[in-house]
Amino acid sequence: MINRWSFYIGIVMIIGFISSAFKPIESLNHKRLYVSEKEELLYQFPSEKPSDYIGQTLPFIGKHFIGFKEAIGIRESQGQYHLVNSLGYMGKYQFGTSALRFFGIKNNTLFLNSPELQEKAFVALIKFNKFKLQDVIEEFRGQTIDGVRVTESGILAAAHLGGAGSIRKYLESNGKKKCKDGYGTSIKSYLKQFGGYETHNIKADSSVKVH
Repeated sequence: MINRWSFYIGIVMIIGFISSAFKPIESLNHKRLYVSEKEELLYQFPSEKPSDYIGQTLPFIGKHFIGFKEAIGIRESQGQYHLVNSLGYMGKYQFGTSALRFFGIKNNTLFLNSPELQEKAFVALIKFNKFKLQDVIEEFRGQTIDGVRVTESGILAAAHLGGAGSIRKYLESNGKKKCKDGYGTSIKSYLKQFGGYETHNIKADSSVKVH
């Protein structure tokens, strides 16, 4: 009888030992960055520090020109290449037909279906606006106008929204001549939101075309 009870006790101890080896991952001292109130989901957010991506294949776009492009694309269309808004502006960067024709793009459908063409058109517009606003960039860069620190990328972004003439008038009037697009977005907001990006390597070009 004693031997039989010893056998059962041994079996129970073995089962308990094996079960303890399979603890949930959460209990093994893993850092939990965010847990929902109902403890149903575990979220781990990406790092905002570029140093955490050293040696990784993930790009850190930050304040580089690619970051400038993507930030404007998100602001304009949520990054949608096929979007046409209620005013007829098209693509990721919301180009009008007249702007496309100016840069040599004659087919709107082709433009909407070509992400590559849209990216080239955006760079072309930045180059052209930089040519038209060279003197404005030189004069106002680093100043604070209407509570906003003026940068080259902010000027170019504002020109993308309202045209080179609008941002010129705004800065030369010390912020008194306001300008908004058809949806009420001000060039001041673009001047502020897109300031501080690296656009100095983009060359000014008065005759740039997209092929």
